Amino acid sequence: MIQDRLKTAITEALMAIGVVSPKVTLEHPADIAHGDYSTSVALAYSRELKLAPRIIADKIVAHLTTLKLDDVAAIEIAGPGFINIRLTRSFFSNEIVRILKEGKNFGTNTTLKGKKIVIDYTNPNPFKVFHIGHLMANAIGEALSRIIEAHGAEVVRVNYQGDVGLHVAKAMWGMLQKESEFPKDDATLEDMINYISKAYVVGAAAYEGDGGSGANKTAKEEIIIINKMIFDRSNPKLMKMYEWGRKVSLLNFEVIYRKLGTKFDHYFFESEVAADGVAIVQDFLKRGVFTDSEGAIVFKGEPYGLHTRVFITSQNLPTYEAKEVGLTRLKFDRFNPDMSIVVTANEQNDYFRVVLKALSIMFPYMAGKMKHVNHGMLRLSTGDGASMKMGSRKGNVITGESLLSDVSALALEKMKDRDFGAQESAKNQAIIDVSVGAIKYSILKQAPGGDIIYDFEKSISFEGDSGPYLQYACVRARSLIMKAEAAKIKPFSSSGLFGKKKANLAAIPAEVTLLEKILYRYPEVVERAGQTYEPHHIVTYLIELSAAFNNFYANSTIVDATDKAAPYRVALTEAFTTVMSNGLNVLGIRVPVKM
Repeated sequence: MIQDRLKTAITEALMAIGVVSPKVTLEHPADIAHGDYSTSVALAYSRELKLAPRIIADKIVAHLTTLKLDDVAAIEIAGPGFINIRLTRSFFSNEIVRILKEGKNFGTNTTLKGKKIVIDYTNPNPFKVFHIGHLMANAIGEALSRIIEAHGAEVVRVNYQGDVGLHVAKAMWGMLQKESEFPKDDATLEDMINYISKAYVVGAAAYEGDGGSGANKTAKEEIIIINKMIFDRSNPKLMKMYEWGRKVSLLNFEVIYRKLGTKFDHYFFESEVAADGVAIVQDFLKRGVFTDSEGAIVFKGEPYGLHTRVFITSQNLPTYEAKEVGLTRLKFDRFNPDMSIVVTANEQNDYFRVVLKALSIMFPYMAGKMKHVNHGMLRLSTGDGASMKMGSRKGNVITGESLLSDVSALALEKMKDRDFGAQESAKNQAIIDVSVGAIKYSILKQAPGGDIIYDFEKSISFEGDSGPYLQYACVRARSLIMKAEAAKIKPFSSSGLFGKKKANLAAIPAEVTLLEKILYRYPEVVERAGQTYEPHHIVTYLIELSAAFNNFYANSTIVDATDKAAPYRVALTEAFTTVMSNGLNVLGIRVPVKM
């Protein structure tokens, strides 16, 4: 990339004047009139060199000038020592050619080639609803998976699901209370899921009770017994009901994954890692990593600036922490990854700090190969500036299905007058793509970690800050390309743009458009998103790119067979479509055929 070539040249210039191991940063000036790249290294190294920034800038520019860098039109000094760099007309035109040649591969790199990355995300629990928090984890995890794949790595998508534990026991207890309402053989998947969800609410309410007296105390004791029975699989009737509920839950999750565009490579379950987790913790208790505390086994994190957490209870049952230990070693044993990434909500930050520290002590080869990517909560706007927070144990959770359904209804209303002809299936798919795009965009547009207030109307808008806005810009550009094909206007080819035919040069406008100045940056943005594990950099870029294209579209006649510049404008439009499609795809957002 031109950015890398410029960084190398500036680094050499700094070393030539005495800077040891310089670090060079380049930025795109907010005002394009100032150039295409800008650097403030002269100011950054002024104290080290004991020279005025302007003098350092002069020396750097002098060095760069002697190199006669390809694609650089001018290097200027501004203000106290900022260095602005302008690129040539031919650079931008050649970048359009490169985009058209590379197509779907434009924006990919090989920085992680040969690496294997395991990404663990979504993690819904059977017997509980797939809620909007799982949508957040899925959107972020899938985007990270695709971004890392764009860096050349082999990505293994895994999903860890809690098919044992107290939440299952609560649901099973509720199912036993509501056994007369057990779904018939011809019940729909939705009916079966509703039954399990209601049973969980009943069981959770009974377990929490009114302070542990009377019937509620009995219910709590019964749920604890059921929990143990599920772990040791000792009750045939209970296990038959359990297997049914587990199967129904997992089947429902798969329906959601298909809508979201996610396909997992492997599923892990608590039931398969719990025993290993217990054995590992007990082994390292003997080695002094863990401590016995009143019958429980704990990890004391205070010496590491953390806190103490229980890994095995006094009832000899594994906590989430012990199961995480078993899960992590199983991931490393099975896949031998160069990096293992887990995507979860902020509320698990402290949990992961302690667990990852314990793991790094037990298994030093894992140290530096584990990363926790956290996200905030997704709350729904009430329309008056407030938001709602939900919880599944009280039954007021907003499910992933219900949010998708509500947004789909809005999308259908927006698109009811769109002409899909006889292609009803295409219309239905477009509605799914638009609604999923609206939700994913709302999640991915900000840096992971912060809470998100989801606004239904804004999220589905075809104008401004939304996923459908990006999708619509891409669909519009595609329609222009089809019109150009019908008018027999072909975009410039790589062999014709700067070949022997001088007429091609005359057909390229002398002024570089804002669209061109943004299009070529896409690989830089993908690289940054991969280095920081932050998909929002790509979202921000795509919004800027769409605005530039819409401005280009509003001020240019793109399809005009009589205009000698038409082939270049069509090439620009096709390059935009390529980059926008690539960018949306790496975010996990599909582009509808029509909108």
